[in-house]
Amino acid sequence: MKRWKKMMIGSIVLGMSLVFGACGNQEGSSEESANEITVSTWNYETTPEFKALFEAFEKKTGIKVKAVDIASDDYDTKLTTMLSSGDTTDVLTMKNLLSYSNYALRDQLVDQTERIRELDTDAAEGTYEMYDIDGKTYALPYRTDFWVLYYNKKMFDDAGIQYPENLTWDEYEDLAKKLSKNDGQVYGAYQHIWRSTIQAIAAAQNEANLVEPDYRFMTDYYDRALRMQKEGAQMDFGTAKSTKVTYQSQFEEQKAAMMYMGTWYMAGILANKEANKTEVEWGITAIPQKKKGESVTTFGSPTAFAVNKNSKKQKAAQEFIEFAASEEGAKVLAGVGVVPSYRTDEIDQLYFNLAGMPTDEISKKAFSPDEIKLEFPIDTHGPAIDKILQEEHDLILVGDETPEKGTANMEKRVAAEKE
Repeated sequence: MKRWKKMMIGSIVLGMSLVFGACGNQEGSSEESANEITVSTWNYETTPEFKALFEAFEKKTGIKVKAVDIASDDYDTKLTTMLSSGDTTDVLTMKNLLSYSNYALRDQLVDQTERIRELDTDAAEGTYEMYDIDGKTYALPYRTDFWVLYYNKKMFDDAGIQYPENLTWDEYEDLAKKLSKNDGQVYGAYQHIWRSTIQAIAAAQNEANLVEPDYRFMTDYYDRALRMQKEGAQMDFGTAKSTKVTYQSQFEEQKAAMMYMGTWYMAGILANKEANKTEVEWGITAIPQKKKGESVTTFGSPTAFAVNKNSKKQKAAQEFIEFAASEEGAKVLAGVGVVPSYRTDEIDQLYFNLAGMPTDEISKKAFSPDEIKLEFPIDTHGPAIDKILQEEHDLILVGDETPEKGTANMEKRVAAEKE
C-alpha cells in the first residue's frame, strides 16, 4: 500500500459558536420513510462511480438513490448555497478537503467520529487521517486519487520513441518538444489550466505547504511551463482557458502525446473506449521527478461522502456512506476503473483486470508511487488562499507577471490574509 504523507495540516480552532457531537443524531429526529435517499453529485452522466455505487446499494438494500446533480465547475458554490438555505439532500459528496472543512466548520455534517471506531478502516487508514479536524471526523472517504502521467502509445510509436518511464522534468520537456508537430494542433504535452498542475506538484516535490506564504519553490515549474508554451511543446494557457479546452478532448482526440492528470481519469477513458468514442491507445507512468533515481512523489486527495445534518433520512444515509466506504463498495468502484480508498492487493488486481486497462509493468508501478502528498491542507483560511493562488497562477501563465513577481505577490497576499 502506498503511503499518504500529511503535509502540515493547519490547526483549526472550531470556535465557541460550533458545537459538535450531540447535534449529530444518526437516527434523525423525524426519520421519514427511507425507500429513497438523495445524494449530491457532479456530472452524473460522465462520472461512472456514482451510478455504480447507487445501483449496487439499491440491489443490496432495496433503497433507491437519486442524484442531485450539479455541474462540476459550480459544485461547491452551488452546494454551499443550498446548505445555507436549509437543503435536506441526505448525502453530500465531499469533492475535496477544502470544501469539506468549510461544511464541517459550519456544523452542517453529522459527526462520524464514534461510528468510525466500529468500522473496518484499516485498508483506508491513511485517507481517514486526512479528514481529521481536531480529533473529529465528519465524512467517510470512498475514493482516492493521485496524479500520474498518461501517454499515447501510438504517438510514441510513430515517432520511434521508447515509452516513458521514470522521467525527470527535463526529460519530459525534451520529449514534449520531439513529439510536437508545431502546427498548433498536436502537442507533445498538455497541461490543464488548474493551478494544481503546477502548484500542487511543486509543493509535493519540494516538501512545501500551499497554505504557508513561501512560494519560491514554484518558479522553476512556472518557468518550464512558459518555456514549453513558447516553444510549442504544449498548448498556450490563454488559448486553453479562453476556448474552454477539456483535458479529455486533448488526450482522447490524440492532440497531446502526454498529459499528467489524476487517476480518476482512467474510468473516463475506459468508458469512452467501450462506447467507441475514442481510439486512443494509452498507458500510464509515474509523474516526472526533479532528479533521476528519486523516489516517486506525487500528490492527490481523497473524496468522501457525508450525512447532511438536515437530512430527514439519516439512518439510510448512514447506511449508504458506510457501504460506499467499505470493502464491498471498493470492489464496485474498482470494477468501473475508479481507485477506492479501501485498497488491498485483491482490489488492485480487480482494477487491472478491467478490459482496456494497461497491464504493462510500467503502468502497474505507476499505480504504487512511493509518496502521495496532500494536495491542499485543511486550513481556516483555505478558500481565500485557494482564490489568491489561482488568480496569481493565471496572471503568470498569460504573461502578465513573471514567475518571480507572481510568487512574491502570492506570499504578500496570503500573509495579509492570515494576519
